[in-house]
Amino acid sequence: MANTDESNPLLPNQQPELKDAEKTKIPLSSATAGTTPVLPFPVKPAVPMGWTADGVPVVEPMIMRSRDQWDSGLCACFGRTDDFCSSDIEVCLLGSVAPCVLYGSNAERLGSTPGTFVNHCLPYTGLYLIGQSFFGSNCVAPCFTYPSRTAIRRKFNLEGNCEALNRSCGCCGSFVEDEMQREQCESVCDFATHFFCHPCALCQEGRELRRRLPHPGFNAQQVLVMIPPNEQTMGR
Repeated sequence: MANTDESNPLLPNQQPELKDAEKTKIPLSSATAGTTPVLPFPVKPAVPMGWTADGVPVVEPMIMRSRDQWDSGLCACFGRTDDFCSSDIEVCLLGSVAPCVLYGSNAERLGSTPGTFVNHCLPYTGLYLIGQSFFGSNCVAPCFTYPSRTAIRRKFNLEGNCEALNRSCGCCGSFVEDEMQREQCESVCDFATHFFCHPCALCQEGRELRRRLPHPGFNAQQVLVMIPPNEQTMGR
């Protein structure tokens, strides 16, 4: 015989005791439909995440991103034969005759800010004159210009000299595996490239920037100038 108290509609709804297997189930209401149900209490795993059973932390292997190669080599003075062939010849002439102009143009294009040409060209000119006067060569300016090569590598995710050597002959593998050691090695290689092959380094950076970034001075909006028509006179 059924219990009358349980079937009385005046009493609050009483639900029978749930089994142990049904206690963990959470019904979805109409307001929370489509969402992931959350357990009423957090379930802690027997072994914490990231740790082994012996209490040794698990270190996930670092995934090395593949880096792009430079568009042209360091000694490719005339670049390559494409739409930028004439621009590559101009870069080669500037790097040979007026490296201060080429460095200022590269810095202005890399910073994407028009008007910064003078801020980079004038200091380079002063360092160039100091090096030529006291040492007879342009050995002071590379100490000022090599960070631009590092900035280009980081901006476009380009490989450095250590990675190029590791890819070609397999050396410098220990430096490439560690991110911090690789960046330190690449910075030293950037300085060595500018110090020993300064004109070639400037030309390579100039070719790379001209193919990847437009000149900031060419991005200005065109201004439409209205010219009034000339005065018209009635003919006889």
